[in-house]
Amino acid sequence: MSDPARPAPPASEEVTIWSLEQTSPDDLRPSAVPDAEVRIVRSEVPLPEFSRFLYTAVGGDIRWTDRLGMTYAQWQEALERPGAETWVAYANGTPAGYVELDPQDDGVVEIMYFGLIPAFRGRRIGGHLLSYGTARAWDLGERWPERPATKRVWLHTCSKDGPHAMDNYLRRGFRLFDTRTELEEPVDTPGPWPGSGR
Repeated sequence: MSDPARPAPPASEEVTIWSLEQTSPDDLRPSAVPDAEVRIVRSEVPLPEFSRFLYTAVGGDIRWTDRLGMTYAQWQEALERPGAETWVAYANGTPAGYVELDPQDDGVVEIMYFGLIPAFRGRRIGGHLLSYGTARAWDLGERWPERPATKRVWLHTCSKDGPHAMDNYLRRGFRLFDTRTELEEPVDTPGPWPGSGR
């Protein structure tokens, strides 16, 4: 018999995951450059502290949790792989969001993480950052001679992402190639602080 004073465990949540791709650099349809002063710079020093800051600041409110259990050494290893790159958007000198590129076999590059810190969403920065990051995925082999030329760029998004995420990907020329649904155990939102970005 269940204890009425004890709350029932939360039910699993159904999450839809969409995978999208580009198979030629000609697929990329860049967005307009925002009016605000935005610079996009590669973070060339593999620094777990900075990477973790970006990850939690961008993904905290949409429940990015897959990397939170990683040790410092695991984070360092992920950042130091040949061809792994992090490109950071700065708005008036302040980090606004980032793109992390994950080099894979046979000339494939995944946009592993992409997004904006909540305070910078809705300012027309996301399309520009995605355009720039996708272009850097396509020319990754030029910066890493040991890597083959990029043949495919892909990413995935899900129903937990922001309401404009899918539209942004489609507008940049990504095409849907897979859809699946999974049941996930609900997790507490790891951040950011309540009320931030509003």
